[in-house]
Amino acid sequence: MSLMRLAYASEATFEAKPVEKGVEPHVARILMTSRKNNAKDQLVGGLYYGNNCFFQYLEGEENAVRSTYDRILKDDRHRNIVTLIEEPLGSRTFSNWSMKYVPLSRDVRKFLDEQGLESFEPASFTSDQCEKMIELIRNSSHDQNMVNHHDRKSVGETPQVLSSGMKMGLIAAGLVLVGALVVGGSML
Repeated sequence: MSLMRLAYASEATFEAKPVEKGVEPHVARILMTSRKNNAKDQLVGGLYYGNNCFFQYLEGEENAVRSTYDRILKDDRHRNIVTLIEEPLGSRTFSNWSMKYVPLSRDVRKFLDEQGLESFEPASFTSDQCEKMIELIRNSSHDQNMVNHHDRKSVGETPQVLSSGMKMGLIAAGLVLVGALVVGGSML
């Protein structure tokens, strides 16, 4: 099995909507699909979306990476797709991530400032900037806004599955059920 890595940049064809739960809704749908497909294909990597542009890094078995990239090239949510890196890989570097997402963050703003870039335009990244962006994505697992598809413990917090309102509703429903059982039991 030969491994490879691939990075690309593209422009989003959709108009960004207000962010829900830290992720633009179109991007959230892309992430859900990517995480499912990438886990099945044993692909790992990361995605950054900002300034209506994507920077995505993939690594895994060569056929799976190429097949995924072919789907992306045909995806009408992307335009002006530019391949930034496409080369063999000795071993995986994102071992636990099916698709890591970096939300708008201080780390990316710092990266842009250090590189003298005014805005996020990954299609114009140099090779060195691509490597630094990949490293930023790889090392950002300490960010509390990260979602790790496979191992949530590595982000340092347990994800909230239920809102506090839902928890209170379930507790109230449980109490009503227990009360009904007590009343029903006393009538026997």
